[in-house]
Amino acid sequence: MASPSGTSSGSSLLLPTSGSEEDLQAVMMDQKKRKRMMSNRESARRSRMRKQKHLDDLTAQANQLRKENSQILSSLALTTQQCFAVEADNSVLRTQTMELTHRLQSLNEILLFLNGSNTTVGNGFLIGPWSSMCTIQPIMASAADNLLQH
Repeated sequence: MASPSGTSSGSSLLLPTSGSEEDLQAVMMDQKKRKRMMSNRESARRSRMRKQKHLDDLTAQANQLRKENSQILSSLALTTQQCFAVEADNSVLRTQTMELTHRLQSLNEILLFLNGSNTTVGNGFLIGPWSSMCTIQPIMASAADNLLQH
């Protein structure tokens, strides 16, 4: 069982390990634990940094969207105000158009009266010297037919 070199085969595997080997294994295990713990801490720190950067990016984006929203609302308010101004101008222009049209009709009636024209048809109205200030409404064809039949 003893070998010529003075040691038996497999005896080192069966012998209990010495205290220094156990201490060495414990130290190595502690180092592995510490290394793993440091790695986990560093990973957690990187994760927190990523989350903080993401939060900062979202906050910046929200602020940018608020700014754009405010600009859009200002633009909308200005456009609405300009629209109301244009509508008011259009109303004034429509009123002036109606007044000028009426004035033109009156001036045409005066001219016809001064020129001595007895009867003229203009814009569907019969104008004569006896009705220079009032117009005669045209009679519709169907109403005239009804009057002639009775």
